Amino acid sequence: MPKGRAKSIHLGRRLPLIVEKGSDGFYVVECPLLEGCYTQGRTIDEALRNVREVIEMILKEKKARDVLRSYNAEEISLHT
Repeated sequence: MPKGRAKSIHLGRRLPLIVEKGSDGFYVVECPLLEGCYTQGRTIDEALRNVREVIEMILKEKKARDVLRSYNAEEISLHT
């Protein structure tokens, strides 16, 4: 795959992310759309930067790119 191809696939897309603050004070971020897509950070900003990197790595796999291409949610809500 040409360099930069994975970035162009999700450029401008909004992906669902789940952010939770753990008892240790770290923020854990997960993209439930992509298998194995989770990371953490000391701050929300750090965790979000980290998850962007993870998304880019995961999108190097064809299966993940196919999932992203077929994802077309118009609205997402979270209920706890």
